[in-house]
Amino acid sequence: MDKFVNLVKLSVGSESVESLEAWQATAHERWADGIPRHVTRMWPKRGAEILNGGSIYWVIKGAIQCRQRITGLEEVIGADGIRRCAIVLEPGLIRTATALKRPFQGWRYLKPEDSPADLRGSGQKDDDIPSELAAALAEIGVR
Repeated sequence: MDKFVNLVKLSVGSESVESLEAWQATAHERWADGIPRHVTRMWPKRGAEILNGGSIYWVIKGAIQCRQRITGLEEVIGADGIRRCAIVLEPGLIRTATALKRPFQGWRYLKPEDSPADLRGSGQKDDDIPSELAAALAEIGVR
């Protein structure tokens, strides 16, 4: 596969992977096609690399805990007339190994080699542990 790059983004307001899933399940209320999107003020300069196999890695409660494949970038003009980028996401979250991440604004690029690995079985329920425990284990280097 050709070169690709990922994004990492804080999931502001999410208390857990489940709360992010629940919020995204309401995408049909915001988007005609029901596909989840994340709208951001900045347009990625490396859009072609992102669309070549990239994912968005979600930081929840101070740790990367899951990811979603990015399937598109769309222009959105807000009610204020400002151009924004809607990052179109493949429905469904893939749990990843927990990796601590300090707070930051916006999104950042994340090289594939620096991205946490997917959990066994794509993060099925038998891999679920509470966010606080996952963060504590990551902090001591166990997970």
